[in-house]
Amino acid sequence: MRHVDMQTWSRREHFRLFAAFDHPHFGMCANADVTAFYPYVKEHGYSLTVAVAYLIARAANAIPEFRHRIRGGQVVEHEIVNPSFTILVNEDLFSFCTVGYVEDFLEFARGAAESIAYVKAHPTLENDPERDDMLYMSPIPWVSFTSFAHPMQLHPADSVPRFAWGKVFEEGRFLKMPLAAQGHHAVMDGIHMGRFYEKVQGYLHQPEVVLGAA
Repeated sequence: MRHVDMQTWSRREHFRLFAAFDHPHFGMCANADVTAFYPYVKEHGYSLTVAVAYLIARAANAIPEFRHRIRGGQVVEHEIVNPSFTILVNEDLFSFCTVGYVEDFLEFARGAAESIAYVKAHPTLENDPERDDMLYMSPIPWVSFTSFAHPMQLHPADSVPRFAWGKVFEEGRFLKMPLAAQGHHAVMDGIHMGRFYEKVQGYLHQPEVVLGAA
């Protein structure tokens, strides 16, 4: 982790502007093309939740702004940020499940399987208040939504990015999946969101390269 120099940081004025907002978060939702990705995941027996969480984490870790966090009036940049996603632990209730991010998907998937098994046996809604090296994620496989809003702390404003993805649906000869992303405007802008979606879509087009064969 490094501390961003607030005097020389190129977006220091943007930070000052948006950090003062009562609601400084912005989000967007786009339909990702999963025509190659979805069948590949099913064919290899991977968990769709784990595979999508991995792709989101990989894209977010590749973009510095998604690793920036606000602490008081300062900004830090983590070397690695880790996905924490919701999983169902019974018919209606969910638990949080945190997985350490590693670039190798099969290693990540093994760690995720262990974390999911533990959380199902020990459900929790607790997150370590001292940690902000996280990416919060919510799979919503029941709805092909067109927008999404996450609950957020506003005072002080939470700077951990949020993500959600929905039900896969057919659009002509393509398979699509809604993917929502939400961030703090003091540390990122629309161009960074655009880079995130571009990276995720690139991964989705090449599942055999990004996920590897089992």
